[in-house]
Amino acid sequence: MPRVSEETLTTGEAIVDALLRDGVNTVFGIPGVQTYELFDALGRAADRIRLVAPRHEQTASYMAFGYARATGRTGVYSVVPGPGVLNSSGGLCTAYGASAPVLCLTSEVPTPYIGVGLGHLHELPDQLGTMRTITKWAQRIQHPAQAHGLVAEALRRAASGRPRPVALEAPWDVLGLRAPVDADAGRDAVGEPSAPIDHAAIDRLADALAAARHPLIMVGGGAQHAGAQVLALAEHLQAPVVSLRSGRGVVSNEHHLGLTCAEGFELWAQTDLVLGIGSRMELMWFRWAARPGGLTVATIDVDPRQPTRLGASVSVTGDAGATTALLTEALASRGGPRPSREDELRAVKAAVAARVAEITPHAQYLAALREVVPRDGFVVEEICQAGFAATYALPILEPRTYVSGGHQGALGFGYPTALGVKVAHPDRAVVSLTGDGGFQFGLQELATAAQYDIGVVAVLFDNAAYGNVLRDQQRLFDGREVASRLRNPDWLRLAEAFGVRGRRAASPDELRFEVDAALAAGGPALIHVPVDGATERSPWPLLMPG
Repeated sequence: MPRVSEETLTTGEAIVDALLRDGVNTVFGIPGVQTYELFDALGRAADRIRLVAPRHEQTASYMAFGYARATGRTGVYSVVPGPGVLNSSGGLCTAYGASAPVLCLTSEVPTPYIGVGLGHLHELPDQLGTMRTITKWAQRIQHPAQAHGLVAEALRRAASGRPRPVALEAPWDVLGLRAPVDADAGRDAVGEPSAPIDHAAIDRLADALAAARHPLIMVGGGAQHAGAQVLALAEHLQAPVVSLRSGRGVVSNEHHLGLTCAEGFELWAQTDLVLGIGSRMELMWFRWAARPGGLTVATIDVDPRQPTRLGASVSVTGDAGATTALLTEALASRGGPRPSREDELRAVKAAVAARVAEITPHAQYLAALREVVPRDGFVVEEICQAGFAATYALPILEPRTYVSGGHQGALGFGYPTALGVKVAHPDRAVVSLTGDGGFQFGLQELATAAQYDIGVVAVLFDNAAYGNVLRDQQRLFDGREVASRLRNPDWLRLAEAFGVRGRRAASPDELRFEVDAALAAGGPALIHVPVDGATERSPWPLLMPG
């Protein structure tokens, strides 16, 4: 990127230089008048940092979220202040809830007008305060000399401790301000300090696990980097490893100890100790029936507040991988591995598979999908009937390959998020499981996929309704339906209009063929799956058993 001198930069140039120094190679964003200087700097650094411009600010944040979930690295996006920030807030909320590192870069009204309330273009009453309510940390850059240090701090805060989104704003007049800059100033920011290893707490947890007859492990997104360590602990204890959404793939569903939430529930009544590793343990406190009598709750989590929230009586604060490895060592000193439970747990899996098969037609479509998506391919769920069923009907074989929006459950996040996943991994398969309602929150992003050749295969299940809402209305309000049925476009003609491959699959066999063909062809694709809403079976009995 050309510079007036080695020391003199605009704030926009300094921000881009700081991103590059921290290894950021991709930014998602839409330019506007308040961010021209930043985007000009990005454009002049195009040989070193890729800019992907979607059609909506919400998509920019979701693409950054998908990038972060698929890589474990911080996803970066930029939007204009005010309505741009608010439009992107769904992605920030999702990243916060799912503990994903995301950096929002935005502007502000000119410095003299901040807090004055005259109604400058895109003014919010307190933008920085607003962003601080939905991020882990937010700050304002007020001079070019601050840019390197604050960008470095933002990236470290996003990724350290419990990963979560952060935000930086630079007022309109500051982004173009040019001044001498020390690129090393503030770059020693370290983020949140790691908790010291508490060997006494590890010993207490080892004692509790050694005494437990039927331990069960729940994993969440905080364990995605710790699959080998979690599996070693599980094999020593012969303890099933269960996940709902974000922890899927930590232990493969091929392994006898890797259980879906539907399979794990079959063992809940006999569980005497449940260990959460990087997990909110939503299954325990919300989705499953009453806790077994005498249950001990234990946690391993980088967030020191989690044990109190979850009512844990035994806990260790620390990184999931390092702490779990130390725990397994401590257990080994207390005795050898327990006898294999493979036959028992394979039988549990087979029994649950028979019930899953009754969730028609989605169980059959998901089985067909699993046959053609490579084991390292990504599946991005969505708030739809197929997405709900996928939490237990779609086996996940590798870490990070099942991308979920976590507890926010934001309708429409799926396809935009999948685009970010594919940008991060252009050489791996990415499939978006979406419904007709959610897809229409962001269908304009077919244009983004076509423009940048982002080869996401969108499998769109069309029941001409907000299916969950419709079912609930019929069940709860004497069959009355309010604003829950949809009049949809001709999906194939829509795909054609955007220059995207469009196909229809009316059976699992046809879906298997069309997904396989789309993945082989490369490029973006939309596969329309018509579903008879009157006959599709609800996935909820296996999601909320008991």
